Amino acid sequence: QVQLVESGGGSVQAGRSLRLSCEYSGNIYGAYWMGWFRQAPGKEREGVAVIYTGSRFTYYADSVKGRFAISQDNDKHTLYLQMNSLKPEDTAMYYCAASPAIPGRWSDPTMFRYWGQGTQVTVSS
Repeated sequence: QVQLVESGGGSVQAGRSLRLSCEYSGNIYGAYWMGWFRQAPGKEREGVAVIYTGSRFTYYADSVKGRFAISQDNDKHTLYLQMNSLKPEDTAMYYCAASPAIPGRWSDPTMFRYWGQGTQVTVSS
């Protein structure tokens, strides 16, 4: 079993930055897919960014490319999402997710086995 606990959400004005953290524990051995998803009210959960810990390769949603950066610190067992130049449309509940393998698209939330409880990000104009 894998446990994921997010933190770092909050309310900020447009243009500001936030850094989300996801502390992970449990049976994470070897390379893993770890990612961030978000869900706004009335919308489907969407992939924001993912990292494959084996190669450190990263993927981003087009809407956040150039503004967000995903990283992982294995010594601290923590996944991060640095969010810069935040926009009101970034407002959502952000979730950390992990899975040992992804047989399909990285942005499909059904590909991920483990989830955190979420942290709210609100961006005002």
